[in-house]
Amino acid sequence: MRPRDPRRLIERERRTRARVRIVPTDQPHSGPDEGIESRQVAEVTLPHSELERIWSPEYLERLARTYWNFLTRVSLGLLRVLYTPESREVVLLRRPFVLLRFKPPEYDFPPGGGTVTWPIDSGLLVARRGRGRGYLRLTVRRSPGREDRSGEATAMVTSEVVNFFPMIATRLGRWIYDQTQLRIHVIVTHAFLRSLANLELEESRIGAFSPSALPRSPEASPGRGER
Repeated sequence: MRPRDPRRLIERERRTRARVRIVPTDQPHSGPDEGIESRQVAEVTLPHSELERIWSPEYLERLARTYWNFLTRVSLGLLRVLYTPESREVVLLRRPFVLLRFKPPEYDFPPGGGTVTWPIDSGLLVARRGRGRGYLRLTVRRSPGREDRSGEATAMVTSEVVNFFPMIATRLGRWIYDQTQLRIHVIVTHAFLRSLANLELEESRIGAFSPSALPRSPEASPGRGER
């Protein structure tokens, strides 16, 4: 019998450090003239020591970077994310096919959690009246009282789109948007949330919240970070 490669056993163990459960969530309702909202939530259970290790602004910034990298991977490279100091652009292969353009991320670190928000600017998927309105936000918050004797802890990760005015809903109707663009968004977001089970978070390009950068970087204050 061929002996098992210990490196593979270590890798398998490392990839199963967390458990992810998608939490059923009632979706917000909006009127015909209101922006659309969508929210997906996951419960991530992991060893308490591991949560303590990654519970910092640096890892929220890395989570943001991981989100965009996942979008590129799951689309097999068709969707790319272009970074500039003034924007974050989701493009179909290359410019000028900018599907979504966001303003730079805004970070906030309230007690027990953290958020990163990308204000929606424009793009081919955004109706004219929705330009400069709405946002995409990732939120991580610690679940109080969920750290039990087994040595595990729980964090809630939420992805939400708020006040989004999709072009397809304006041109073809809300039902078409719900059955196409929204459905795809939910599937991709759930896949991203499940991927957090491996606890592999990409390195940020800027690393504004890394311990080495915080003392000297003027960009390392709440509100600015991963770019």
